[in-house]
Amino acid sequence: MDMKGQVITEEKAYAKMTRLCARKECAPFDIVGKLSRMGLSGPVINRIIDRLEKEKYIDERRFIRSFIHDKLHFNKWGKRKITLSLRQKQFSQKLIDELFMEFSDTSFGESLQPILEKKWKSVTGKSDYEKRGKLIRYALGRGFSMEEILAGIERLGMEEITRGKMTNETE
Repeated sequence: MDMKGQVITEEKAYAKMTRLCARKECAPFDIVGKLSRMGLSGPVINRIIDRLEKEKYIDERRFIRSFIHDKLHFNKWGKRKITLSLRQKQFSQKLIDELFMEFSDTSFGESLQPILEKKWKSVTGKSDYEKRGKLIRYALGRGFSMEEILAGIERLGMEEITRGKMTNETE
């Protein structure tokens, strides 16, 4: 059944999903959810998914590659958060790891440093220790590993020390 109480046919559902998939990349998990909300049965959903995959409207590898790229460059997420989001969409860990290999580790580190620098300016705390703790929790929430965060904070500390010396010398 459709939202208005009308019975939706397999062909109408397929046509809706092709329009959706033509506009944006979709995960099979999301399409299954939409089709089941339309009130379609399991075998009908499987036939539609198979047909969409066969006609290249949905492609797991293409979706994962696009998802990683977008979350890395636009949302500035770390590898862990991206992986968790993909696992929620029921992709296999093996496939996720395989497609992560296409992205360099430097691209993950590059997005962390500007985030840390920007957040450091707005973090409040009674001491640097407290501010660092807040900064670490923030970066962990963005999906970066503790090693990456600590290295970034160390670089941040060195830069601030250098800037401090430069401003003292110019005074």
